[in-house]
Amino acid sequence: MGQIKVTYNLDDIEGLCTIESTVHGDSRGYFMETFSQKDMYEAGLYISFVQDNQSMSTKGVLRGLHFQKRFPQTKLVRVIKGTVYDVAVDLRIGSPTYGKYHGEILTADNKKQYLIPRGFAHGFLVLSDEAEFCYKCDDFYHANDEGGLAWNDPEIGIEWPEVVGKYPGSADASGYKLADGTPLILSNKDQKWHGIKDTFKF
Repeated sequence: MGQIKVTYNLDDIEGLCTIESTVHGDSRGYFMETFSQKDMYEAGLYISFVQDNQSMSTKGVLRGLHFQKRFPQTKLVRVIKGTVYDVAVDLRIGSPTYGKYHGEILTADNKKQYLIPRGFAHGFLVLSDEAEFCYKCDDFYHANDEGGLAWNDPEIGIEWPEVVGKYPGSADASGYKLADGTPLILSNKDQKWHGIKDTFKF
């Protein structure tokens, strides 16, 4: 598979993958291919990405859990500065792993990429002083298409590293912090999402 190593179906969740590129390093530094459509196709990953995004967040920021309602996106995410804990939750109707999550530590040093297919909620927590986060999407941004889930929904049971606090019955983050005392920081919107059972009633 050329310059990449793919680990498929993480935690037996079909489609979730990590991708590790070959790093060519010497005393001057390193070089790596961060994306090759040829290598992806050889690995059986037939995805056409159309948009790249980048964000910066400070320690204790938690973004998520987000999903698209009518225009779902596959995302290929990585960290170019700092450390985050990145989570995907399976929301695919009929999936044997519906409601199950998998989390990955992504760092500038491990250079690992996390492939999240369509039909998942996604979020991440910043564990370093700052983190710069990059991701590719296979569909464009569509305004007013974002949905979300409570980051601390006990039904999903995400074990966010270093987070301490007692579940208040909602996504309110005011009673939470990191183990070193850093406050947990969420947007107002992300503190108003509901749990998976209330969000999806079949």
